[in-house]
Amino acid sequence: MSGGWRQPRARRARADGSRPARRLLSRSARADGRGPELRLLVRARRRLTVQVAGAISVVVALVGVIVYCFMAHEQSFNARRELSAAVQSATVARPPPCVWLYEQRGGAVQSSPGAPAALPVRAELDRVGRGGEPQVTPVEAAGRAYLVRTERRGGAVVQAAMDLRYQAAERNRLLRTLAFAELAGLLAAVLVGQVISRRAIAPLGEALARQRRFAADVSHELRTPLTRLNTRAQLLARRMRGGTDPILLVDEVDQLVEGSRQLGEVVEDLLQSARFNQLRRPFGPVDLAALAAELAVAENARAQVRGVTIEVRCDGSGDHVVRGVESALRRVISALLDNALGHTSPGGHIWVTLTGDSDVVQLTVRDDGVGLDPADAERLFTRFVGGGFGLGLALVREVVEGHDGTITAGGRPGAGAVFTVRLPADTSGRPPHPPSEPEPAAHSA
Repeated sequence: MSGGWRQPRARRARADGSRPARRLLSRSARADGRGPELRLLVRARRRLTVQVAGAISVVVALVGVIVYCFMAHEQSFNARRELSAAVQSATVARPPPCVWLYEQRGGAVQSSPGAPAALPVRAELDRVGRGGEPQVTPVEAAGRAYLVRTERRGGAVVQAAMDLRYQAAERNRLLRTLAFAELAGLLAAVLVGQVISRRAIAPLGEALARQRRFAADVSHELRTPLTRLNTRAQLLARRMRGGTDPILLVDEVDQLVEGSRQLGEVVEDLLQSARFNQLRRPFGPVDLAALAAELAVAENARAQVRGVTIEVRCDGSGDHVVRGVESALRRVISALLDNALGHTSPGGHIWVTLTGDSDVVQLTVRDDGVGLDPADAERLFTRFVGGGFGLGLALVREVVEGHDGTITAGGRPGAGAVFTVRLPADTSGRPPHPPSEPEPAAHSA
């Protein structure tokens, strides 16, 4: 929950007003880190879109084929029925529409008015005249297609011919309509595929985002306690090599044990937050003054190495007890102290001030370090986006807001920074459970 929130001294704006290249590189590196995941999602969405669009297009095409085949079958059936009726009952002088009749008697052939000159099909007339069975035959004559039925009626042989160009024109119109419908269906299928793919891929994108977020949270949450433990262990090893009586180092060892326990709490909270929400744990009374004093002692080793003094003060007559998750609030104060230590020069000071009344407990962490630009105060709480400077303060805000509180930042360049946390006071009347033995109201490290 720490690190990289305010602009470090080595990365402050240059005198010529140019922006530090290191920050630009870090942001581009973060963008590149998300590139493979983004490309994976894009490929998956495109593949799913193509599959959905292809499936819908195949369905539309299949429906079109079925409709076309049904229409062609109906046309053929109706044509054969009309020809049969015409041969059996129609007169040569008055045939049905689009049908011409030819009647052969004694070698002479009589035809309907306007009948095509390329017809009749005499071979069929002669075959049926010699006693052949009635037959329907498609015929090409003079560049046109006809359907011809030849049958004996009484003492004559009658041949009915139907011009098929009108049926062909209807089928062509149907084909154009189906082609247009297929094109429109393809476009609609692409749009539907986009919608379906976005909805289908959204959970994967959310899962990848949660994975990135969890990894970032873990790295920032663990950095401060690990740094604190490492510094204290190095100092302890140095004193042991210097011949210090081991009995005098018991307190230092206890601090290491306490630090490792707190590190375990951080890991446990992170695992819980990965499954549910880290603030779903039961709230209880938490003494912020005791927490601040404990963490000032815990940061004593690092503060000494940096030459920085940490002072805890409690103002006002009220207590400083709130309701919340102790481990989460401990990390809030720890993160604010770590942020102040990272931006305070040797010989500097950090003041942790607590005030309280019947409704609100206020915790203020102020330093005399490099400060911050007031214009960047709100962006400090953004997770690496929108020009934000880091992740730690974003996590701090999430925890504070999860306790129905607020956090604000202020300061001036070169004049230090101040972070103010306001939390509802505990009004349950139950005695608080401090995280460790009570510390004095004021402590200097």
